[in-house]
Parts: sequence; C-alpha cells; structure tokens
Amino acid sequence: MSSILTNNSAMVALQTLKSVNGNLAKTQSEISTGKSVASAKDNSAVWAISKVMESDVKGFKAISDSLALGESTVAVARQASETISDLLTDMKGKIIAAQEDNVDRGKINDDVTALKEQIDSVVSAAQFNGLNLVDGSTASSDVLASLDRDAAGNVTSSFITVAGQDLSTGGYTAKAVFTGSDGVAADGADAFGFSLDGNEGSDDLGTIVITDPTYEAGDRISLRVGETEVSYTVTDDDVASSTPEDIIAVNLKNAIEATGANVTVDYDSANAGQLEITNDGADSIQVTGQFTNAGSGGLGALAAIDVSDEAGATAALGTVETLIGTAIDAAAAFGSVEGRISTQSEFVSSLTDALKTGIGSIVDAEMEESSARLQALQVQQQLATQSLSIANQAPQSLLALFR
Repeated sequence: MSSILTNNSAMVALQTLKSVNGNLAKTQSEISTGKSVASAKDNSAVWAISKVMESDVKGFKAISDSLALGESTVAVARQASETISDLLTDMKGKIIAAQEDNVDRGKINDDVTALKEQIDSVVSAAQFNGLNLVDGSTASSDVLASLDRDAAGNVTSSFITVAGQDLSTGGYTAKAVFTGSDGVAADGADAFGFSLDGNEGSDDLGTIVITDPTYEAGDRISLRVGETEVSYTVTDDDVASSTPEDIIAVNLKNAIEATGANVTVDYDSANAGQLEITNDGADSIQVTGQFTNAGSGGLGALAAIDVSDEAGATAALGTVETLIGTAIDAAAAFGSVEGRISTQSEFVSSLTDALKTGIGSIVDAEMEESSARLQALQVQQQLATQSLSIANQAPQSLLALFR
C-alpha cells in the first residue's frame, strides 16, 4: 500500500543518515582531539579513572621538584662534611709534626688555629635555601618522596627523613676534667695523651684521673687506648651522685675491658676517679682522652686542641682522630641519603612516564583506525543522503494515478 502520509522508506533512510552522521561526528571529534574519551559523556568510568591518574601525574611533578630541592640541600651538606674531613686530615698532619721536639710548636699551633677557623667558615656557609644540616640547628628534615594511593582511593604522603649532623665547634666550656692525669699540666686540661711501652718497661703504666668538676647530663668523656675507643656520657643520676668521678671511672674501666684490648685497667677506690692502665703487649701504644661538654657541637673538642707544648700535642693526636671519624660518619650519612633521594627521583620520573602511558592507552584515539573509519563513514553519509533523496521522491509516482 502506498501512502502520501507515511513514507516508511524515507523514515528508514533518515534514521540511517542520522546514525551515520552521529558516528561521523564522533570520529571527527576523535581526530580533532586525539582522544576516544574526551569527556564523561563518552565513557564515564574510563574518564573518571583517567582524571584520577592525571591528578596523580601532576602530584608527582611537584614531588620531583621536592626531591630535586632535597637532593641539592643534602649535596651541600655532604660536600661540607667531606671538606671538613679533609681539613681535619690536614690538621692531623700538623699535629703529627708537633710531636717532634725540634719544631716550632707555636707556629704549628697558629696553622692549627687557622684550620679551626676555616672549619667554622665551612659549617656556617653550608646552607641551601636557608637550611643548614651541619651546624646543629636542624635535627632532621623531611623530603616529600611519594604519594601513595591505596585500593580504596585514600592518598597518603611518604617522606625521606634526612638527619642533621652537628659539625659545629661552638658551645664548648673547659672544665679541666683530667687534672692529675699523666700528660696533663698541673692546672688541668680537657685532653691528654701519653705513650705506654710494652714488655713491662719503665713506661708501661699510665695514670688517668677523672676529676670532679661541675658535670652536666650529656657531658661525654672519651678514651682511646691504641686502636680502641670507648666513651661514657654523664646521666642525670650521675650528676645527682656525690661521687660522679668514681661512676665515670668505673664505667670507662668496664668499657675498655669489654673491648678485649691487650691492657690491664685497675681502679683505685682509695683515689677518687683514678684508673691505672698497664700495657700487656710488646708494642708501644698511645693512650689519649677527650672531654666534650653537653651542648657543644659535634666538633666542640676542637677548642681543646693546642699543640703549643708537648703535652697538648700528644693529647691532640687522639682528639683529632675522633673528630675525623665524626666528620667521615657525617659525610657517609649524607651520601647514603643523597643516593636514596636520587634513586627515588629516578623512580618518580619513570613512574610518571608509566602513568602517562597508562592514561594514553585508555583515552587516546587510535588515529589509524579513526582515519579509516572516517573514510568509510563519509561514503556511508553520501549513500544515506542519496537513499533518503530517492525515498522522498517515491510519493511523486502517485500523481500518475490522478492524471
């Protein structure tokens, strides 16, 4: 049955043309934007995932900046620590030279003083953007390292903690802790040094005396016997005791014996704070001591180094060894953290690239496929238009029935 009111063929052709035009518009949008999912309308689930991942990418870009800043800050601190270690090594050479009797210890002491001042200068200058990790002003600093997203979508920050290393020389207060020890002048000193011959020679016995100044909790007394080093840190209970020097002496005795050093350490209870060390070996050994008061910098013992006389030169040798170890430990700690930050920075960069690749794989259009589809849809559009034109002309044939 033919009808001039309802043209079924035209309606079918029109729907086909609309479908082709819709697909053509979508394909053209993919080609112009480069995305198969450009908005939530295209695919709400995929669009939502891509937006979350894009926000993470922006977050990781900020983290890369944080890691770069942190790495630069730690690099400055590491370089300062290494420089201080080199300066202390130079100082050790001066101190060794001062051990000789036929040298001008006064001039050598001037050189040592100049090196002390240079160390102070390095510590003061070792800051990046106002943060100094070696002057004792910063206990630790956190570097933003990552944003961690769990399965529930919750985001937490993770950090790399950089511990500050106190290489300052300030805050030292002399207390003449070793007054009466071998190698110490009558007025007392905070460092001493003497040699012990082996094989029960005339100089195989040395005396260390821990005197009773006004101790504070945190004061530290260190002894070096040959290659063995021990220390004791004064506690609040020691300060409250009536005889802190005895407590310190006994603890140092026990610490030396625990190392297995080839010496005999006797504690004379009749003489407060007195230790007698006997060399049980055949080779000569050096015995040195160093006091560092609470609150002084990690290199505070530098203040006690004075090689203007024989006793001071001997005592300084053990002190500078300890200080070199402190500087080396600081440089190693900074180097370890700097390496960790560098590794994390490389990981974040790779992770950012991987996230971008993942986002592209779910939202980017396949341009080859889109190009081929465009050509096919353009042909379909032309055919659908032609089909609709033919369908619209069909009712014209009914006019022949009324002629």
